[in-house]
Amino acid sequence: MNPSLIDSHCHLDSYQEANELENTLKLCQELSVTKLITVGTNAEDWEIYQQMAAIHPEYISYTVGLHPTSVGEDYLEKTEQIFSYFLSPKKPCALGEIGLDYFHLPKEESEKQTILQRQKKAFKEQLRIAYELDCPIVVHSRNAFHDCIEMINESKVRWQRVVFHCFSEGPEEVEILNRLGGRASFTGIITYKNAQNVREAALQQGVEKIMIETDAPYLSPVPYRGKRNQPAYTHYIAHFCAELFKMDLNKFSQISYRNTHQFYRL
Repeated sequence: MNPSLIDSHCHLDSYQEANELENTLKLCQELSVTKLITVGTNAEDWEIYQQMAAIHPEYISYTVGLHPTSVGEDYLEKTEQIFSYFLSPKKPCALGEIGLDYFHLPKEESEKQTILQRQKKAFKEQLRIAYELDCPIVVHSRNAFHDCIEMINESKVRWQRVVFHCFSEGPEEVEILNRLGGRASFTGIITYKNAQNVREAALQQGVEKIMIETDAPYLSPVPYRGKRNQPAYTHYIAHFCAELFKMDLNKFSQISYRNTHQFYRL
């Protein structure tokens, strides 16, 4: 029997909408992915994920957070709801995903600056909440690594609580992150031929901090690149990483499971 794995970051709303959630969970069991963390991106999915985690407590944990590309003029109204989830009987395991996304900014300069400042305000507000809660934080950083680092430093949150998900930077950036006390988690990108910098970052961080994720339904690993991702494909990422670290699969799986379980206090 294969060792248990945790998909530390996926988005399950689309599977539920398509009436595929039960089959998705069944496939996970077949490939020994025994726990999923479904990650909130907008107030509209937080309640969906809370209910999902309540129905499948043995399989699913969830987070709440306002993704930078979901930040609108009403961001304060949405972030004000976050505390109520952490006070509920079925609490989130983290606040996220939150952060900065410069990749999707508009081209027109004034509009770009408006959205950029709004993203920063929403990120700052959610970091304030995370500081008060002292909870794990899932960071989305796209083309914004150093600004994210600076804002987290200013927030005074404990770096040991911080993970930069879907890490796509290189070894120099992960060394900065680790030196501060944070960590990176890795998606199927690590299996792509053109992602040598991501593999070097994983090796630089080391297996003792490793966490893996699918970010499903996005970013399918090899051999399913280009197709719709599945949380069960954590299995393929684990196989690849075990070879990358020159480790027995059982040992790698035990370490990644332990790291994720401890980080999210599951």
